[in-house]
Amino acid sequence: MLFRSIYIGNPSYLKLKDNQMKILCPETKTEKGSVAVEDLGLLMLDNFQITISHQLIQRLMGNNVVIISCDAMHLPHGMMLPIYGHTEHSDRIKDQMEASEPLKKQLWKQTIECKIENQTEVLKRLGNYFEPMLEYQKNVKSGDITNMEGIAAQHYWKYLINPDFLRGRFGDSPNQFFNFGYSVLRSVVARAIVETGLLPVLGIFHKNKFNPYCLADDVMEPYRPFVDFLVMDWLKVYPNSEDLTKEFKAYMLNIATKDVKIDGLKRPLIVAVKMTTSSLYKCYTGEKRLISYPEFI
Repeated sequence: MLFRSIYIGNPSYLKLKDNQMKILCPETKTEKGSVAVEDLGLLMLDNFQITISHQLIQRLMGNNVVIISCDAMHLPHGMMLPIYGHTEHSDRIKDQMEASEPLKKQLWKQTIECKIENQTEVLKRLGNYFEPMLEYQKNVKSGDITNMEGIAAQHYWKYLINPDFLRGRFGDSPNQFFNFGYSVLRSVVARAIVETGLLPVLGIFHKNKFNPYCLADDVMEPYRPFVDFLVMDWLKVYPNSEDLTKEFKAYMLNIATKDVKIDGLKRPLIVAVKMTTSSLYKCYTGEKRLISYPEFI
């Protein structure tokens, strides 16, 4: 099933009618659009004059739709997810909590290998210097104790943007474009984790008492290069762009429906992420040894 990602940046009144999300003008109550709830995967609200009915919120959460709310700076500020996304919730959390440290270290090794592989593909497709990345990928150890992720990142960002570029949450342009894309991706991953019946706070590698989405931050690592590639495509068309325009945000929500290759199949990213989290759970139970991660088509 192909899920849709919807961005709303104008004053609107959103309500549920006939299993459709109705988008109305708040003043005249005339209908501006309509989307079937079952077709929605992600909804971003980016205006303080948006009103949404409680009935619609409940239906969206019942369908595991990610609702992202933006702040006064028009940046993703929070997301709404269902508390229980799976019928075997307690059993699955028990399996997650009992996962051994050696298992988690091996899963993290595979996660970093896949991330570097996809970063390599981004550089290759853009015609940039990628060869050292192949060696970095080969040298990832259990638990990535030699920090190949960091070493590969130094090369990656140097040749993706420029030698002086510093990747960071509060860094100079074009950091803001990557940050926005990663926020959307993080929400998609959190949705899949909850839907699989796992706790987002219990990571494979990341541990931070102030971060409720450690597992999302782990699982999203091999997916980050897909955001990077979309951002680079945007910057190719708008090289002098520095503002997070409504057009860019709507464009970036396409990450959820971008086709990737996973387990030999072509799937939208939002579906692939669910396959990833489902395979992670099977690794916790011993049914699988490797997580299913995406590749570029």
